[in-house]
This record gives sequence, structure tokens and C-alpha cells, in this order.
Amino acid sequence: MNRERRQRSSPEAIAPELDEWIEIGKVVAAQGLKGEMRVYPSTDFPERFEQPGRRWLRYPGKERPEPVELISGYFLPNKGLYVVQLAQVSDRDGAEALRGCIFVVPQSDRPVLEADEFHVRDLIGLEVFDGRTGTVVGTVVDLIPTGHDLLVVRPHGESEAEGTAGPIYIPFVREIVPVVDLEAGRLEIEPPEGLLEVNARSPQSSKSRKSGKSRKSDKG
Repeated sequence: MNRERRQRSSPEAIAPELDEWIEIGKVVAAQGLKGEMRVYPSTDFPERFEQPGRRWLRYPGKERPEPVELISGYFLPNKGLYVVQLAQVSDRDGAEALRGCIFVVPQSDRPVLEADEFHVRDLIGLEVFDGRTGTVVGTVVDLIPTGHDLLVVRPHGESEAEGTAGPIYIPFVREIVPVVDLEAGRLEIEPPEGLLEVNARSPQSSKSRKSGKSRKSDKG
């Protein structure tokens, strides 16, 4: 497993501006009576919620996040959630008060990725081309993490407001997505016969594109 490598900010560091934050998870519920809370992650890096240290929390209605101290955290595989404990929260009421808050990290804290890994925010907006015919398939609008991640593609010629045909779901694996060119703003797919039609009707999998495996990313 690739490990995240990052630059750590000192406690005295000035918080980045609002547009320099990356979302990594959302508080969805309290857990137990001692101040633990459940967090739905939007990152593939477990150390974001398992490694103690300084974190940032953005409260609903507030522009700038505030620093918090992560004491501990662990993953609930059957729920797809993390349970975390913050130094600032000691009871269930305190945890409930944070429901809806967003965990964020500075843009400068983005991990250094290995070859063939991408940040989700860099994939959003890429044009998707059929590598066999050169025709435009659509535009990447989202990613769904489901084991083998899925690219969510808005069909070409359909506006975001229309949404009549529904999105196309493309497994983000090298065999199907052999070319990702961030500089050119495009990726190429080589879909098996019937994949586009089937996935347009049935969603399931996208952030990393290793052969048969997903790539790690922050939502950002």
C-alpha cells in the first residue's frame, strides 16, 4: 500500500485562505457517550483519521476552519466510516454539536502521489474520449469509491441541468482507462463491448487506476 507523504504545519502556522482547503470527511453522527463521532471520509488515506495530530474543522455557516486535535481514530469497514475522538470533545452532546462539520486539510498538505495515482479534484472536468474511435464520450463529474472506483461521466452534449440520459459509470482501472492526460484535460477509455450501455443504467465504482485496484486520493 502506498503511504502518504506530506509536509506538516506547525501549530502556530497561519491557516490558508478558504479556497486552499481540501475536504477529507464529514461528521455524520455521534458514537457512544464519550465524545467520539462518526466521520464519512472523502479521502483514501487512512492516516487522515487514524494518526493523532492537528486537524482542521469547518463549521456550517463559517468561512474559515478551526484547528482541532485528533486523539485517535479507527475504521468501521462494515459502515465505511471512521470513528474519531477529538481533544476538544468529551461527551455525546459535544459530538452531536459537530454533526455536519467538515474535516479539511490545507492544499499544501496534498500527498505526493506515486506513478499512476491522481487527486480526485484533478480528474473532475476531464473530457472522456473513446480511444478506439476518437469520439467524445462525455465529461468526468464525480468519482464513486466502491472497491474498484467508478468515474461518473456526464454524456457529451448533455448539460448539467438536463441530466435526462443519466450519467455513465466507468471503472477506473488501467485496462479500461489506459490514458489520463491532465495537461491536455482528457482521458481515453477502451471499454469492453456493452460497458457504456450497462453502466449508464447501473452505477458502481474511482480515484485510483491501478490494474484491478483503486488509487488513493483526497476529494479536494
